[in-house]
Amino acid sequence: MAAVDSRAEPETRTPGVLWICVLALLTAVAPLATDMYLPALPELAADLGTTASAVQLSLTAFLVGLAVGQLVIGPLSDGWGRRRLLLAGTVLCLLAGVGAALAPTIAVLVVARFLQGFGGAAGIVLSRAVISDRTTGNQTVRLFSVMMAINGIAPVVAPLIGGALTGIVGWRGVLGAVAGLALLMVLGAYFVVPETLPAGKRTPGGLRRTGRHVLTALRRRRYVGYTFAFAFSFAAMFAYISGSSFVLQDTLGLTTGQYSIAFGANATALVLSSITSGRLVSRVAPERLLAAGIGALVFVSAALLVVVLLGAPVWPVLVLLFLSTASLGFVLGNGAGLATAQVRDLAGTGSALLGALQFGLGAAVSPLVGSSPLVMAVAMLVASGIAALALGLLTRERVPA
Repeated sequence: MAAVDSRAEPETRTPGVLWICVLALLTAVAPLATDMYLPALPELAADLGTTASAVQLSLTAFLVGLAVGQLVIGPLSDGWGRRRLLLAGTVLCLLAGVGAALAPTIAVLVVARFLQGFGGAAGIVLSRAVISDRTTGNQTVRLFSVMMAINGIAPVVAPLIGGALTGIVGWRGVLGAVAGLALLMVLGAYFVVPETLPAGKRTPGGLRRTGRHVLTALRRRRYVGYTFAFAFSFAAMFAYISGSSFVLQDTLGLTTGQYSIAFGANATALVLSSITSGRLVSRVAPERLLAAGIGALVFVSAALLVVVLLGAPVWPVLVLLFLSTASLGFVLGNGAGLATAQVRDLAGTGSALLGALQFGLGAAVSPLVGSSPLVMAVAMLVASGIAALALGLLTRERVPA
């Protein structure tokens, strides 16, 4: 009797449009909960009587929560199923979001943001897992690109809304609006997302079983390669995101409105390139699209460093940041799809490791950037360079001796 391959691909099912939109909203917790309040960071620092680095710590806490939450929730979902963990996580994200909006001190804000990230991690890690449960092949990659394009709308509108709300209701009102979006996430998870992991396919067990799943995933060289390529490319993007408010406003002199427009334009580049990547994947291998995107990101980051060393004139910096986010549209969807394809039998665990590294690196980069254009450019180049090395060294097919 032939052995059954535990990694056999699932039967592909065509997902509904509403289902995909809700999953995109659930994964949009990261850009919504970060980008909406970026224009308000200087005001937040002044209101709470703290420094730019301390305010950025609230961003770091959120990302740490996202990373830790995915490591906990993802593996648990392989044994418990997706739906109930998704509902519990989104409710926690909502409650912590209300706490963040009401925070009286920077310390309370940091704690609330950590809990908000931990709960929001459920939407991110389980959205990837349910796509892996229901799709296969290029359809998986295409759906990740579609979700990335939809998610790209969030950073387009988020800073614009955040900039407008900051002048009307202040930073607390902005974080209150984020909590309102978390309520929509709860409703979408409850009414639209079904259980996608039948009881017969679950792998119950305690910490020992989870540890074995993690080790199994990490032994798959190509999974590690695609995961590193994806996560370090995201770190390059987050070096820009975390430092952009201070670099573009305080150092380069853009107003809050100008900053919001520039940030929105860059996010539009991510949307358009993600849509383009999704359309091309039926004709061009996702591996080639991923390599092209990372190569472009390395080149643009190097050019940005040169421009900054020459004095950081405004327009060249803005153009290069636009091109860097455009290149990421070919990286993030393809990278996530190719990585999860290597661990279909451990979709929750694989998605958790991918997301934990993604947001863990973002959390590490965020407080380092501060308000320095030079540090931002160096961080982007180093991160994109590591992504290129991981892709080149770990994802090649080994030639038999």
